[in-house]
Amino acid sequence: MDFDSSIALVTDSTADIPDDLVARHRIHVIANIMVIDGESLEDGRGISREEFYRRLPVMKQTPTTATASTGVYEELYERLLTQGFKHIVSIHAASALSGIFNAAHLAASNFGNQIHVIDSEQLSLGSGFQVLAAAEAIARGAPLEKVLEVITNVQRRVRVIAMLDTLEYVRRSGRVSWARARLGSLLNIKPFVEVSAGKVLSIGESRTRNKGIERLKQLLINQGAIERLALLHTNAEVDARRIWEEIKNYTSLAESPPIVNITTIIGVHTGPNGLGFAVVRK
Repeated sequence: MDFDSSIALVTDSTADIPDDLVARHRIHVIANIMVIDGESLEDGRGISREEFYRRLPVMKQTPTTATASTGVYEELYERLLTQGFKHIVSIHAASALSGIFNAAHLAASNFGNQIHVIDSEQLSLGSGFQVLAAAEAIARGAPLEKVLEVITNVQRRVRVIAMLDTLEYVRRSGRVSWARARLGSLLNIKPFVEVSAGKVLSIGESRTRNKGIERLKQLLINQGAIERLALLHTNAEVDARRIWEEIKNYTSLAESPPIVNITTIIGVHTGPNGLGFAVVRK
């Protein structure tokens, strides 16, 4: 994509934007950190998502996650401004669920009003779709105010819903209070969650995986007219593709949506065999 712009676009690896779209839109992605057995790995390096989800259930210690340092953000912002960008729009995972936004916001405070750090209030493509909408607006030559308006507009219309294979990993994360309280009654069911306004909400459960997949399909169909869609999974690509094949005739999408094995930075808190979707409603 050939375009000149005074606006640079930054996000972090939890946005789950496919590599081809990152390259096409010249999006700058900061990698978050996964710590496995004491070894710090940048998201996407050292272990593939497929291998991580295969190994996760048998790891002796639950991996931990960390955001990139404020210094990493500061260095990128400085480099982009030195290259001639007048403004930087930096969109990140829900601040209530991660320290990523805070790291970016602290770094931005050293550059006056040139950097606009935005709390997406979302995870995965819930954030990623806001970034892509901003990228498309920048490509059209939109001014900064319009780009920020587009992001807000998409944020109002995005939904992320998932069926987890177990509640165990959410409980371990310690970030969702209701998960600890309800563990005893939910050991053998498939919990459904929604990310909304920076919170992970419980929206029910299914007794079996097949019933859960049927419910997930219905939830997707119930979204009505769709502008953007991504099917999300944690090493459950076959099921994700099955869902698309069985619901595609209910949508008016011109192209098949991306099917994304979500970042391990999120997946360590959801566990393997999860399924879900991110959607922007028209």
